[in-house]
Amino acid sequence: MRRRVIVIAGALLAAAAGAVVCTVASRPPALEGARAVARRAHIRPDYANLVIPPNIAPLNFRVLEDGRRYVVRISGAGGEPVEIDSSSPRISIPLGDWRKLLQANRGGRVRFEIFVQGGAGQWSRFAPIPNDVAEEPIDGYLVYRLIRALFNVYSRVDIHERDLTTFEERVVVNGRAMDRSCVNCHTFRDHKTADMLVHVRGRRGVAMLLGRGGRLAKVETRTKYNPSPAAYTCWHPSGRFVTFSVNKLRMFYHELGEARDVFDAASDLGCYWPASNALKSSRHLTDPDQLETFPNWSPDGRYLYFCRAPRTPFRRYRQIRYDLMRIRYDLDADTWGLPEVVLSAKETGRSAAEPRVSPDGRYVMFCLFDYGSFPVYQPSSDLYLMDLQGGGWRKLSVNSARSESWHCWSSNGRWFVFASKRRDGLFAKPYLSYFDRTGRAHKPFVLPQRDPDFYESSLRTYNVPELVSQPVPLRPRDFARAVLAPSDARSAEAISGATARPRAGAN
Repeated sequence: MRRRVIVIAGALLAAAAGAVVCTVASRPPALEGARAVARRAHIRPDYANLVIPPNIAPLNFRVLEDGRRYVVRISGAGGEPVEIDSSSPRISIPLGDWRKLLQANRGGRVRFEIFVQGGAGQWSRFAPIPNDVAEEPIDGYLVYRLIRALFNVYSRVDIHERDLTTFEERVVVNGRAMDRSCVNCHTFRDHKTADMLVHVRGRRGVAMLLGRGGRLAKVETRTKYNPSPAAYTCWHPSGRFVTFSVNKLRMFYHELGEARDVFDAASDLGCYWPASNALKSSRHLTDPDQLETFPNWSPDGRYLYFCRAPRTPFRRYRQIRYDLMRIRYDLDADTWGLPEVVLSAKETGRSAAEPRVSPDGRYVMFCLFDYGSFPVYQPSSDLYLMDLQGGGWRKLSVNSARSESWHCWSSNGRWFVFASKRRDGLFAKPYLSYFDRTGRAHKPFVLPQRDPDFYESSLRTYNVPELVSQPVPLRPRDFARAVLAPSDARSAEAISGATARPRAGAN
């Protein structure tokens, strides 16, 4: 009986596979007499008038036009056209043919011609949908946290890695495998995965997991000066140390609109040096009267960008607005300069968060929103760009009426990814945008999926999407072993404090 079930199942799978092949490979019908429609066909996702990477996975989509048969022809000035003939409006583009077509039209344009056969047998030909293909590729991988809708189910937080050239996705960190630990922000150095950081909180304690050369070490960053664990983290470009914030965060709720909100009662910045297992800071980064957070280094390692606001009681949380700051640093002398305001909240009337400097050091991208320090919960959060050479700043055209946050540049500076709640206001999804050499950000598009209807039923938030050029060398079992190891975390020695003024002798 078992053998019969296996044989039948195999036959069904073979038949299904044959059906797919026939759908893609069968010759389209004669469409010369199709009735021309002056407008473009409606499709979902909105993959029209884009600039796309030459190495992106196929832009599979659903045709939102009534019909009983669909033909899609994708062509450009070079290469062989890709033709799909389907009885379903769900259009899946063959990966191999798509890759060849994009490479043949790199730096040029491809267009999508859509034909729909109505119930009476008449074909309609819609106006072509154009998309440009950039010369510059995007980094091959995207790493992100997937978070469920319920704010209190912290043990179901995982970190995933997606191959952007295909639809392959895998789990990198599994929170449930680490005794139901909460997996927090992840960080990489220079868009490579040899050096990485992940923070975990759970029944096995709180620790920073430091990955170097495929090995993990558990580090305890809390001291009597900074009782809160490390939070937002950034590698110094030299790779010699990590800068992190310590935040005393409090979640609270509203009755209307976006229910969740976060209040940062105290925050400072510190640095962890793995070679000496030491924590250092500066009196300019640990002012007890200020909130310092969101560190990000310039590519040359000479400036640390961060956000700062006066420490404010909870009853005035709507009045908290952060300035965009930077401070000079000399690596050889290990000395800090004086903090300087890059963009003042008094000038913008809004709060700044999440500065990210472009790989060429010319631009800094950041969020501006009504108040506080948690843009993902702020519908008013938009992405802005400052030209560090020209000094001007502006709102980017990629924004929507809902929250935009957690942006990340590609290693070549020609692409960036960000988390947007534009679809429904509830779940953040990853959007990609081309950033050309004139400083213009082009129309964003949602990360392509194998199933064109994937986002219609996806009830998870994509958090902290990070572009990297190679896969993460570690596996879920490596992180689980590091967290579940019976030995205590390696406790770093505090050279200077973070939530009180540093001891004498600090820079």
